[in-house]
Formats: sequence, structure tokens, C-alpha cells
Amino acid sequence: MNTEIIEILKGDPLLQGLMDATHPLREEARNHRLFGRIATLEDLQAFMEHHAFAVWDFMSLAKALQDALTCVTVPWVPRGDRLVRRLINEVVLDEESDEDGAGGYLSHFELYLEAMRQCGARTSAVEAFVARVAAGEAVPAALAAAPAPAGRFVSATWEVLAAREPHRTAAVFTLAREEIIPEMFYALVWNVQERFPGRLTRLVYYLERHINVDKDKHSPMALRMLQELCGRDPRRWDEAAESARACLRARLRLWDDVAALLPAAP
Repeated sequence: MNTEIIEILKGDPLLQGLMDATHPLREEARNHRLFGRIATLEDLQAFMEHHAFAVWDFMSLAKALQDALTCVTVPWVPRGDRLVRRLINEVVLDEESDEDGAGGYLSHFELYLEAMRQCGARTSAVEAFVARVAAGEAVPAALAAAPAPAGRFVSATWEVLAAREPHRTAAVFTLAREEIIPEMFYALVWNVQERFPGRLTRLVYYLERHINVDKDKHSPMALRMLQELCGRDPRRWDEAAESARACLRARLRLWDDVAALLPAAP
């Protein structure tokens, strides 16, 4: 935990209580056995074919917060907390149009698809899902194109988004995504570089971008966003904890399901 986050928590017992309430699940997600089970290219392909849906639904969390907490309509007027606006707009900038490492720009979802192709993972399921959504199909129906474990994971996120309560969305965004990703991806990027040195450059680039940005910049800002949205209202803090725990359990079930697809470790 970086020093800025420690300082944020020191002055806010309600935020510290939320962190404590979700700590066991966050630790379990960060240290899941799945990351030690990825031993072959086929294992990594299976992981990526499911994880691609989590990469996609993170963007919907970010855009839902941007819609709720900033002005995205015309005529424009100043709206929302200044720090929160900065966080959400910065996350959306990175997610939708980050540097691609070769002088251009692309979304993290498109970068992940490139990484999948370099790895030999199949992109057909996630591309079929996105095509159905782009054609106007509702997400729950479009998830028929997804592998069942990935579909269950996105459905849990969609339940939170459907409620249209920013403090719940922010709790999932912060504690079930931004805060756990750096350490979770440390284990994965180390495994990839150790087992496939120099071969999977796009995946390594994707993972390192998230580690560097989320740990030092987005996580502290996201915690401040939660403070702003929950305020001094105990009910909101309880609801934030409830939604964060539900989506962390969904993450753990996804990791369990993917791990069950892989051969037993020798």
C-alpha cells in the first residue's frame, strides 16, 4: 500500500472500515492459486479468453461513473467534484485511447485483443459479444456469446450498474478493480516473463501499463472518490461494502472456474 493511500485512510474511519470489511476477499483475489497454475501457452489462452470480458466490463464501470459524475451532455455546465471529474476523465482517457507503445493510440480492450492474438488465444467469443452489444442487444442477452464463467462475472457487474447508484459503482470500480489489480497483475506478469521470455510483448505491455498507472495514480484518487460519494452516511458505506463484496466474490468464482479448466499442476 503506497504512502498516499495510508494517509487517506488515517483520517477516515469509515473508509478504513470499508477497506477492513473487504480485505479478506481482496487478498484472496490478489493471491489466487490460478496465477501459479498458468504453466503452458494453452493455460494462458484459456485465462485470456475469459479475462477479456473483465477487460471489457471495466470500461462500462468507468463510463457509468463518467456519466453520473461529470457533464457529458450539451449544453455543458460544471458538474460534480473537481477531483472526481479529474479521476474519471483520466481513467477514460487511458482506457479508451492510451499509448499503444508504437507511436499510436488504442483502447485497453483493443490492446488486450492484440495480446490475445499474439498469444494464440481465440477472440471470437468476446468479439461476438461486443458485436451484439454494438448492434443494440441488451448486455444480459448478448452474454449468450460468452463462456459461462465470464458471463456470470459480467452479470454481477451489470447488476451493480443497473442500480444506477454511483457510490455502489465506485466501490466496485475501486475495491474490486483498481485497488487489487496492481498486485494481482504482478504475479501474472512475472509468470508470463518467466515462462515465455520475449514472446508475449503485448500482454506484458498491457499488464505493466495497469500496474504502473493503477498503483500510483488511480487507486488513491479512486479512494478519494469513494469518500466524496459516501460522505458521512453510514448507509452508503454499508451499501458500498455490499456491492464490493458481491463483485469480489464474482471475481473469485471466475478465477476458480478458470483454474478448474487447467490441468492439475505436476
